[in-house]
Amino acid sequence: MQEKTKQIILDDYDRVQAYEKVFSAEMPKVGPDGSISGLPAPFPRRVHGVERSGYRITELGRQAAKLGIPVQNPILGRNSAEETYKESCEMYKVAEELGITLFHFVHSEATRHIDPLDGEELIEQSRGKGGITPMGERKFIEIGGGVKHPVRINATGDTPHLSIINSLIAGFDGTDIGPVIHVHFGGRGIHDYKTKVLNGYKALQVCADNNIFVQTDSHKHLNNIGGTDGMALAMCLLAEGLAIHAGLPKALSGLQMNVAGINILADLAVMRAFKQVMWSEFLIAVPETFQNPPADLIAEQAHFARMAISAKLGGANFYRPKAAENVGIPTGASMAKAIWASQNVFENTARYTIDDPAIDRRQEEIIREAMAVLGATLEINRELTPGEVGSDLWLKYSAEELVERIVTAGKSGILDAPRAGGWDLKRGVKTHRDKDGIRRYVPGFGPVGIAPQKLAFSSEEVKVDKKAPVTQKEKILLATVGADAHVVGVNMIREAFEKAGYEVIFLRGMNLPETVAEVAAEAKADVIGVSNLLGLGTTLFPRVDQRLQELGIRERVLYIAGGRIAEKEEEHAQVEAKIKAEGTGFLGVDGFFGPGTDPVNAVQWVKDHIKKEEK
Repeated sequence: MQEKTKQIILDDYDRVQAYEKVFSAEMPKVGPDGSISGLPAPFPRRVHGVERSGYRITELGRQAAKLGIPVQNPILGRNSAEETYKESCEMYKVAEELGITLFHFVHSEATRHIDPLDGEELIEQSRGKGGITPMGERKFIEIGGGVKHPVRINATGDTPHLSIINSLIAGFDGTDIGPVIHVHFGGRGIHDYKTKVLNGYKALQVCADNNIFVQTDSHKHLNNIGGTDGMALAMCLLAEGLAIHAGLPKALSGLQMNVAGINILADLAVMRAFKQVMWSEFLIAVPETFQNPPADLIAEQAHFARMAISAKLGGANFYRPKAAENVGIPTGASMAKAIWASQNVFENTARYTIDDPAIDRRQEEIIREAMAVLGATLEINRELTPGEVGSDLWLKYSAEELVERIVTAGKSGILDAPRAGGWDLKRGVKTHRDKDGIRRYVPGFGPVGIAPQKLAFSSEEVKVDKKAPVTQKEKILLATVGADAHVVGVNMIREAFEKAGYEVIFLRGMNLPETVAEVAAEAKADVIGVSNLLGLGTTLFPRVDQRLQELGIRERVLYIAGGRIAEKEEEHAQVEAKIKAEGTGFLGVDGFFGPGTDPVNAVQWVKDHIKKEEK
């Protein structure tokens, strides 16, 4: 019983101990004789009066397939157990009124992405933001979380296997891992790509050992950083290969994907392509939120309703309702409204099959690219067919060989997306979202080693800007601060400054505030721009300012910031009013640019202030 889990604890015991120290959460102990204590029995297991198991989620997914109505998978995790449970009860109440069971995604604290042994200082600087803490996770179950509605946490990043051991102790039924794609998205931690893929495989082994449901990997996250559907499918299939090696049953595995709602035929095509090849039993659909939906929150719900229709007609097992995405972590009441609205769409949209040649053509395009990418990654010198992709294929390789091929493909540019965040990944592709809503490659900028005839290229006129020469004398330094792996926004700012002729030093994600200031001093930067999407700006931005003062360079640099300044929905109005009344001085910055800012406006603001200073 639990032999793989026990071996992982023995092999990584220094990190298990570091997790306990940093998060104050008691973890399993290794005795002098190598025996392990404090590891609970695998699921199914009664925890606080309820039998917990990943198969609770399996049953819901199968029910959805039978009824033709997706089970809702709302995301809500606050900074404490008590607050999370209080807000969750608002969701649970509307679920009871609707007569439905939810699959509750309890979002966990962002510091969970970071190795507790190597990143303790970064964790300490970012505590209590992004969701529930490890100890809060345990308390949440103790006070009633997950009694009727099974729950999962997120466990991607540097050491997901440690987070999953904690969730097993707490009594959570499921988790997500993302051993291939998720670590492309923003970097998701401080380690190199290989370490994160290896630890993702360990996490899959822990889940297999303990009957934990897994969202194995996520088309959504590659989509968010500009990748194509075919690339995402290939990467999800690679993650499934690791899951098969780990011994995870397909009944405990799901793949997450984006539906965009702007082209129902394209949504159905990608869902059918996944279903044609995927090994996992379940499909989890998530509304795409990177398309600048209307600022009006009621109109925004209409934007999400289109995606709920795609999820139902595409046969998704689970669907994540969205509430007020542009105001941070929603309240339970806001999420309850989104649940009500989504269920209304599900129950009042006819269940039927759409047959259209455009769906078939797009499905074939996605499969063709996925097979080509998969073949190149696995170093197969012939054309793979969908029928070959399964356990027999994956078991031809050892787990170590599969990891090595995945890592090599990421570093060589085979597995690629325009805004991949991992610091040691090669980036070279360019994509364009065409007028039909489908993202295709820009001609001449496909992934490395893939024959052009296997890829879908945009036929629209796409101007590819050559890297602009440096024409401005000022030097810009950009970074995210704290335990924040979100680099899409700061990447957009970087591109705008480079296009305007500035030299940009880009530190990517996960930086200590003091490190940013020190690099700026060493590089003689004239402008510093930092970002945080966890609502930590009021804490971390002033620390950059303080260190700049200590270094004696604050007076000569322009310091700006961006991101989500308030973490929670109810805090936004307060902080926005404070900025309007007092300016940005309380943040220690000269200017602040929140979500929705046009990058060109940020660049122009900097230009104007530089001219003003020169005068």
